[in-house]
Amino acid sequence: MGLPAHNRVAVYHSNRDLRIESRDVPEISAGELLLEITASGICGSDIMEWYRQPKAPTVLGHEVAGRVVGAGAGVTRFHVGDRVIATHHVPCLECRYCRSGRETACELLHRTAFDPGGFAAFVRVPAANVDKGGVLLLPDHVSDDAASMVEPLGCVLRGQRRAGVGPGDTVLIVGAGVSGCLHLLAARALGAAQVFVSDPLPGRCSIALRLGADAAFDTTQPVGDAVRAATGGGHGADRVIVCAGALPAVTQALAAVDRGGSVLYFAPMQPGAMLPLPFNDVFWRHEATLASSYGAAPADLAAALALMAARRVDVAPLVTHRLPLAEIQHGFDLMLDPQESLKIIIDPRLDG
Repeated sequence: MGLPAHNRVAVYHSNRDLRIESRDVPEISAGELLLEITASGICGSDIMEWYRQPKAPTVLGHEVAGRVVGAGAGVTRFHVGDRVIATHHVPCLECRYCRSGRETACELLHRTAFDPGGFAAFVRVPAANVDKGGVLLLPDHVSDDAASMVEPLGCVLRGQRRAGVGPGDTVLIVGAGVSGCLHLLAARALGAAQVFVSDPLPGRCSIALRLGADAAFDTTQPVGDAVRAATGGGHGADRVIVCAGALPAVTQALAAVDRGGSVLYFAPMQPGAMLPLPFNDVFWRHEATLASSYGAAPADLAAALALMAARRVDVAPLVTHRLPLAEIQHGFDLMLDPQESLKIIIDPRLDG
């Protein structure tokens, strides 16, 4: 069966204005792939309007799984019919940043992208993405929905490595959205002894408990005190991971981290926000390491897929909605008011 003449895409103008349009199916050149998208997750960054709107109108979407429907000359590792995941950004693996493990600072990583974005029926994957490890074959038992979360889980694994999460740690995750829940699952897989979560939404706290959190705290209460009471030894969390872009979350993290521990900032704040840092507390009392993390390298993606394939991380419980491309506006609306939603997957094949 041949490809359709037109490609359906969701064009982002603002969070409340996404429009379905028809465009030409991208043509591929040597080294490139054409994917039929089978699952495309809506990321929390997709609804950061201050970040996205300056580039509007545009086609968003970067958490994708798909089926290869075209392979350019010279592509030997992938064939038509293969199920794959692809990442929109890839590092060069050769520059000074890549050689020192700082791949997300690589200039190529910030220039590479899908054509168009992942909220489309078909996507062209550039040669650099194919060549630099940005495409991975999927095992048969890893679902399309799960595969679309390889990229965010890869970002989580990179962040936890920077934070030093390991066996025996006590971990506090501030914010129990999708990123927070992935951090919970990853910390468990990495051998953390205790994993606590805090969130203002009771529903999300309940989800975190079902996923295996030892306790879930209401962010309107003193979370640092709650952590010290829950550890049984009166100590704070060895690793605090902040998955909420809000000043109270930063304050909670600094109040909850143990001496010699680390705080990982995993979510941006509004432009111009300043970090309220009690410097002498950090210097004298905490001796804490403060770090941030953005994105993932190909090795992180491979590690994320390996955890899923080995069934050490099960992301299926995170998926609350699967929608056709035509209903992507509804998906964004759910993300903006997340009372009953967590991970929302767009599947353009559902449009018929």
